[in-house]
Amino acid sequence: MIRVAAVGDIHLGPDSRGTLRPSFETLPDCADLLLLAGDLTRHGTPEEAEVVAAEIKDLGVPVVAVLGNHDHHDGHPDEVTAILREAGAHVLEGESTVLTCGDTKVGVAGTKGFGGGFVGRCAGEFGEPVMKEFVAYSRRCADGLRGALQELAEQDCDVRVALTHFSPVPDTLAGEPLEIFPFLGSYLLAEAIDTAGADLAVHGHAHAGTEHGMTTGGVKVRNVAQPVIGRAFHVYHLRPQERAGSAAGAASTSSAGRPG
Repeated sequence: MIRVAAVGDIHLGPDSRGTLRPSFETLPDCADLLLLAGDLTRHGTPEEAEVVAAEIKDLGVPVVAVLGNHDHHDGHPDEVTAILREAGAHVLEGESTVLTCGDTKVGVAGTKGFGGGFVGRCAGEFGEPVMKEFVAYSRRCADGLRGALQELAEQDCDVRVALTHFSPVPDTLAGEPLEIFPFLGSYLLAEAIDTAGADLAVHGHAHAGTEHGMTTGGVKVRNVAQPVIGRAFHVYHLRPQERAGSAAGAASTSSAGRPG
């Protein structure tokens, strides 16, 4: 059994220094890896990124992250990424990483993702150039996720996890105003996940959303935004032997966690 700890939308700033570290230091006792689902900072400044780096450095478990929209706000996402990588985190954007947890190969594919909406109520690549670029950017993010998941399949990973900031499904947005659903996620991410295959999809971004959801293909989706889970992280248990072997192999997940 693989224990995947996850949280997003921690929004750390200079006055947050040390707030999550005590909870994160318990990770070796209850998890095999930590996923960070974006919006790790408030405004994406290097100063805020240094705070995040101090919280996650030398935790005793691997840390895999994607950036969120807040982490892009100051215009320095590359510098934020570099600071987090210097602290030991695997920061992904259309990329994958393979971790060895005991005898199990765990693959994580990640992208920030973007908005656009969901089937039946989504934006299309039509009209003004700015609208075309909006949807094209969302598609590029989804294509990067698909390619990264396919790379993991070729590496024969026992467990594959899709890590995004924006949501792949509307299920986990329940509680948010319907009017902003198109700005909280895109069905293109779910298409990528179902096409390439994953055992679990984890995202953040929707602070007023719902934890549990599922793609059309049967992949379990979890919204781990900290305001949703209400703690430093949740732990999900994946049993590789229960995979169906299809693109939407359904691993068992259950949640646990430590208060934070």
